Amino acid sequence: MLDDRYSLAFRLYPYGRCADQDAIDPVRHPVVVVGGGPVGIAAALDLGLQGIPVLLLDDHEGVGQGSRAICFAKRTLEICDRWGTGAPMLEKGVVWNLGKVFHADRKVFEFNLLPEEGHKFPAFVNLPQPYFERFLVERVREAQAQGAPIEIRGKNRLDAVEAREDHVLLDVTTPEGPYRIAADWLIGCDGASSPLRRMLGLDFEGRVFQDSFLIADIRMKAEFPTERWFWFEPPFKSSGASCLLHKQPDDVWRVDFQIGWDVDRAEEMKEENIRARLDAMLGAEVDYEIVWSSIYTFQCRRMKNFRHGRVLFAGDAAHQVSPFGARGANSGIQDVDNLGWKLGLVLRGKAPETLLDTYSSERCHGADENILNSTRSTDFITPKSAVSRLFRNAVLDLAEHHAFARPFVNSGRLSLPCIYDGGLLNGADALPGGPSRTRPGAPCPDAPLGGGQLLERLGGFVILTLDADAPEAVEEDGVTARRLALSAADDPSGALAARYLGDARSAVYLVRPDQHVAARWETFDEGAIRAALRHACGKERPA
Repeated sequence: MLDDRYSLAFRLYPYGRCADQDAIDPVRHPVVVVGGGPVGIAAALDLGLQGIPVLLLDDHEGVGQGSRAICFAKRTLEICDRWGTGAPMLEKGVVWNLGKVFHADRKVFEFNLLPEEGHKFPAFVNLPQPYFERFLVERVREAQAQGAPIEIRGKNRLDAVEAREDHVLLDVTTPEGPYRIAADWLIGCDGASSPLRRMLGLDFEGRVFQDSFLIADIRMKAEFPTERWFWFEPPFKSSGASCLLHKQPDDVWRVDFQIGWDVDRAEEMKEENIRARLDAMLGAEVDYEIVWSSIYTFQCRRMKNFRHGRVLFAGDAAHQVSPFGARGANSGIQDVDNLGWKLGLVLRGKAPETLLDTYSSERCHGADENILNSTRSTDFITPKSAVSRLFRNAVLDLAEHHAFARPFVNSGRLSLPCIYDGGLLNGADALPGGPSRTRPGAPCPDAPLGGGQLLERLGGFVILTLDADAPEAVEEDGVTARRLALSAADDPSGALAARYLGDARSAVYLVRPDQHVAARWETFDEGAIRAALRHACGKERPA
């Protein structure tokens, strides 16, 4: 039975008749988003905040039920902070940076995911997906009240799609019957089973792992610390080959049990059998309430391309990874962060449509990185032979006593922001001695400034200068990059200099709207900046 707090005002956007249903000819919209999950709502919010009219169609009437994704990374929170939702997510979420790894009844080692200072957000917060979605919807409502052209239609199900050369026709079904609309651009965020993907005859490529995991979200008062605990071959009986424990808000805890492939799912989902596993882990004297449960199978797959003419795919509709490592929802938000500014430039006539091809190439690169890490995690967590199990356990034994072995322990490489190495939009790296972490293609790391944080001051295209001269703005072919002038002295902690200067005395960065580095130099060069700005907008490549 689902706890009431997990429904979270489920009908946030109940069905209502719209003018499009009475139109004789299909009404044409600049952008239509299909799917009201976290990625779809985020896509609508991102575009709407740019002033781009966007329509979201959802076959439900509000946020989903069950906690599902719970682990949201620092990069996701930084992106959400630009949309105006970072603060409530941080306030509600359970903050954690520390993880511990156990083998049987022994602690192998622990790790800190954010050992350095100077960041606004922690490494991760645990926040059930319905809360995450609700905060996004609430921000949409605020933006609508301020004039943002965002419309959400609940109980509007996409039933058919016809792709044309310069638009897409959509057949939509509602409680009052069908109607048809048109979209200049269609974004598919309708989940892993994506009806839109099937309508277009598209599919995933990749691997399905033959193993099953049981999720149980339970409410209890417990003395466990706010950390990520992972057991290989846990000592408690009936727990499976591995187990994961996470704390969530409202005294809810997430438990994952590895239960094997050849299981009777209906039998495993019976409450008495779930309780048997939990009792073995927690002890029969512990009082708890099961608020949600599910069984999932690991899948590491993606579409070959995320763009198909006027149709773009994002989130689980475009790619799937195993949940260990928290790469699903986090990578979907990075999809939106990459797509939003590019589609905005195209719709405003400031970039060619081919810029959207770089969305596909960059985020396919990100998906491949996630799939690689998730596949390695899954292979380590679930050895497929006696030899691989022997190797895995030998690594765990070494890691307990020797630090050199700990990087080889893989209980789920946790989500990190993607670096678009070799990306088509990457420009010059002409900063001798510049830090590797801020090379072209990398996301800008945060740093403390007087009265705020660096990332709070990055928006749109930015010319970030550190102890270097430059004009206040550069406009090239309708796109403006404004200057943010800083000095290493602005941050007495030294984090700004360490993250952006390295061994250089001065630096000039061109930063994209998604806060990824487009190019960097030691001093300002107007011709180089203009060429890099054109290139970052999908125009000619600089010499």
